[in-house]
Order: sequence, then structure tokens, then C-alpha cells
Amino acid sequence: MADADRIPHAILLEGPSGTAKYALARAMAQYIHCTNRSEEDSCGVCASCKQHQSFNNADTYYSFPVVKRAGKDAISDDFLPAWRLFLAENPMMDFQQWTAALDNINAQPRIYVEEGIGLIRKLSLTAMAADYKIVLMWLPERMKTECANKMLKLVEEPFSDTIFIMASDNPREILPTIYSRTQRISVKRYTDAEVSDYLSMSYGVGKQQADDIARISDGSIINALRHLSTGSSTSVQLDLFMRLMRLSYQRKVRELKAWSVEIAGMGREPQMSFLSYCQRLFRENFIMNLNIPPLNLLTSAEAAFCAKFSPFINERNVLKINSIFDDAIADIAANANAKIVFFDLAIKMCMLIKM
Repeated sequence: MADADRIPHAILLEGPSGTAKYALARAMAQYIHCTNRSEEDSCGVCASCKQHQSFNNADTYYSFPVVKRAGKDAISDDFLPAWRLFLAENPMMDFQQWTAALDNINAQPRIYVEEGIGLIRKLSLTAMAADYKIVLMWLPERMKTECANKMLKLVEEPFSDTIFIMASDNPREILPTIYSRTQRISVKRYTDAEVSDYLSMSYGVGKQQADDIARISDGSIINALRHLSTGSSTSVQLDLFMRLMRLSYQRKVRELKAWSVEIAGMGREPQMSFLSYCQRLFRENFIMNLNIPPLNLLTSAEAAFCAKFSPFINERNVLKINSIFDDAIADIAANANAKIVFFDLAIKMCMLIKM
């Protein structure tokens, strides 16, 4: 598209998390702006390429989810130093790490209406050095409705020298009127072999360990790196899950209340991640009852626990359990009181786990 100078005004790279969509978006922006590109890639040495590599290209605008600060509008420009550091250290764009970098554990990063207003103002100006101004937007599904409505006119009737390149993990959550006006490109998950090779080449992981991690990572480099890291969030989540199941089985209400207080202090994004992790383990435990080992995607620690726990997740309770966890995710996303949500969840598990 770039070589033929037939670039759509709005491109959406859509696919699962951990598939380097945003790295591809950045590479395309650099290719478009490169003054000495080849047929296959940007040169990497011209002034424009060097500016892209240091995240300082004057005709490239970054838009991404942020958190509100007291007395200030919530715009991406105020977070650029942290953003540049994040991009340099996390090319796969781990959203949990970005949330941690924002230093507000209870916040749910969003793209606010002030961002849309700012982009309209910036894009009305003439490009500084290139033929095109490029907006690199990460996670457009996190636009607030007010912002999406502001952006709609830009996407629907763009300036002739403006290109939007968006990268989305959950395209179904994008405002339909914006989604329908983009040129959509699907970015597929990596194969297990590709994940394994990446771990071996980039981190020196032995083949057996790399293959084991790749098998449970669901084609996501982010998941693979989490499993690889020492003291990863997965081990913390597994411990929380095991405690919830054991205490629920024993119906120890006092201890379950303390458990709910502990997890309420984690912050909303980690809480939703934990709830999704629990749903994955329930699914794996249910599948384990089929006695077809290749179908299970578990770490050795998860498998050791699930081997004994799986009989408690069966056709009588699995759908009800999944439903209450869906409700908990919705409640946490809506900023409900986490202590109440998790204690309610724990009490319901006491009733369901022995069905």
C-alpha cells in the first residue's frame, strides 16, 4: 500500500494481545516517512528513521490510554516520557506493565475526550517534514464514548495528509461507526514453534523449557514472557486461586473475607486479570476430566494442583461458576467495591464447589 501510495486514511491492525501489532504499526509509520526506503523496509539510518527509533518524529503523534490526574486534562502528551520508556522496554506492549507504569493501581486507563480535541487541533496543522502526518493509536477500544464521537469526524472525513494506524486487542469494543470506516488487517497469533524459537533466540531458554512455555502461552509472546519471568504474576494468581478453592471447599468464611480484602488491594486491572485467569483454570480442570492430556494447557505447578482438584469442576457446576466470574469481571470493570465483589464471589464458590 505504501509503495503504491494507496494508503487508507485509517488502518486497524486487529488481533490477540502479544502479537506485536503495535510494533508493526510503528514499523509502517517509519517506512512511510523514510526518505531512503528499499522495497522491503525502511533504511533505519536517515534522519526520519532515527527520529522514529527515538520516538521523536515531528509528524508522528502517539495516542494511548492514560489515567486522570487531579486538576489536569487526561492527554497522552503528558505521559510521553513514561511512554517512550515503556515502548523501549516492552515492544510487545504488555498492558499490565503500562498500567503499573502509570502508578495508579485502581485506575482503568482510557482515551479521554481531551485527547480527541487535542488530535483535531494537531492534525489541522501542516505536516512538518513529511507528506503525511501519522497517528499511532494503541487500543482504540479504550476510547471513552465522548472521545470516540469526537474522533468519528476525523476518521470519516480525514485531512488529506493524515493517516491513522490503530492497534487493537478487542476490536469488538470499538465504536461501530469508527470500526466500519477502517481498513482492517488481521494479525494472527504466533504458532507454538514461533514462540518457542523467540524464547530460545532472545532469552537463551533451553528447547524443552521453551516448548513447554510456548504450549501454554496461547500464541502470545506476552504470556510466554510472564511464564518465563521469575516470580511472575502467574504464580501469584495460582496461589490466590488455590487458596480460594481450598477455603471455599472448607467453607472458612472468616479466612475468605481476609482473602477478599487482600485481593481488593491489588488494583482493578490485576483483579480483572486474575478473574480471567480463574476462568481459564476452570476450563482446564473441566477438560482434564476427559482424560485427554494433549488438550490441557497447564504449567507443571498448575497441573499438579488440578490433577486433584479437577473432579470438583464438572457438568453440574462449571457453567454456573463461569457465570459468577463473568459477573465479577463486569462489576470490577464498573468500579464496584472490590471487597464486596470478591467476598460475594467467595461465598458463592462455597455453594458451587461441592455440587
